[in-house]
Amino acid sequence: MSSFNGVRRGAIAPSSKEMRKSRSFSLQVMDLQLEEEVVNFGKSLIVPSVQELAKQPIINIPPRYLRSDLEPPILHHHTCLSSVPIIDFHKLAATGDSMDCELERLHSACKDWGFFQVINHGVSTSLLEKLKLEVENFFELSYDEKKKLWQEPDNHEGFGQLFVVSEEQKLDWSDMFYITTLPFNLRNTDLFQKLPPNLRETLDSYSVEARKLAMAMLGYMAKALQMDGEEMRELFSDGVQSMRMNYYPPCPQPDKAIGFTPHSDADALTILLQLSETEGLQIQKGGKWVPVKPLPNAFVVNIGDIMEIVSNGIYRSIEHRATVNSKEERLSIATFYSSKLDSVLGPAPSLIGLNSPAIFRRVPLEKYFKEFFARKLNGKAYLDFMKVDEQILQVNKI
Repeated sequence: MSSFNGVRRGAIAPSSKEMRKSRSFSLQVMDLQLEEEVVNFGKSLIVPSVQELAKQPIINIPPRYLRSDLEPPILHHHTCLSSVPIIDFHKLAATGDSMDCELERLHSACKDWGFFQVINHGVSTSLLEKLKLEVENFFELSYDEKKKLWQEPDNHEGFGQLFVVSEEQKLDWSDMFYITTLPFNLRNTDLFQKLPPNLRETLDSYSVEARKLAMAMLGYMAKALQMDGEEMRELFSDGVQSMRMNYYPPCPQPDKAIGFTPHSDADALTILLQLSETEGLQIQKGGKWVPVKPLPNAFVVNIGDIMEIVSNGIYRSIEHRATVNSKEERLSIATFYSSKLDSVLGPAPSLIGLNSPAIFRRVPLEKYFKEFFARKLNGKAYLDFMKVDEQILQVNKI
């Protein structure tokens, strides 16, 4: 049966007042549908709280936390490897030789280290101190309060651990709280509203500042790569941002446990703020695990797999891990910044040519993340999965 403007032929047309009511109702339904359209990137099996376990007077950690499968947390304090590069953001924003020199330092840090610390970044000290205080208070909530914020079986956001895919899998000696922060339409509104008001307000302010810093850093990287700046802006404007608050309690057997399994990050850039001077972060450099000594109120920034893909392998994501100790707790908050949800991930066209063929596949970002979170963490195995088959590369060169 044909129709005209949504009204069946032969039917009595509604009055203008009824049509306005109907249109208003339709818009309300659409708004509700948009609000409910939360993207779920994955799930993780629910595990016990390590923070609660560490409160018990135990001498030996449970078998599921024993990590004989990993290298022991041996530190290598070689003079050449004892500290990651330091990038002065104020110099990057300057003009002339000072900017050129700092841009070259950034380029070298991204190629050779994949990690660097950022000073003079412009995020206010007062905001950082408030964030540190609120994160500390968050992990001091009672276990009953935390259970209201625990992960659901079908969604990995909330308290718990990530990448747990089986009941036999070894676990990390840590608790974390993971949440999507930007863009606003991707937020898990129910979870966000359950946060303590002061933390929620502080996260709102910090997420905006972290996004500004990430976009500025990506702009400088595009310049250093001699990449089309518009390509970078188009890919990362309205990018997906998430945060992970980490709590590493003291461990009675720190040489037999790991705070966070060795891995590379799936995002483009990770901006880490450490809440104290307690060391724990280590990066893989020259076949050795090198400790990162955080500077006060500096950010530790690292290249993620997405940036390695976009740069077509020029910049490298680096395996890193978190170790634990027997005396001190360690807290940090990591902000992950990725391309926008509807983007297709792949090497930047301006970096591809006859002598530099694409070495990574192209894949929608949503599919990329869902496949990443469905796997057990295993170094850079997922990035290797994203690479173009070597035989195809050889054929393309002929």
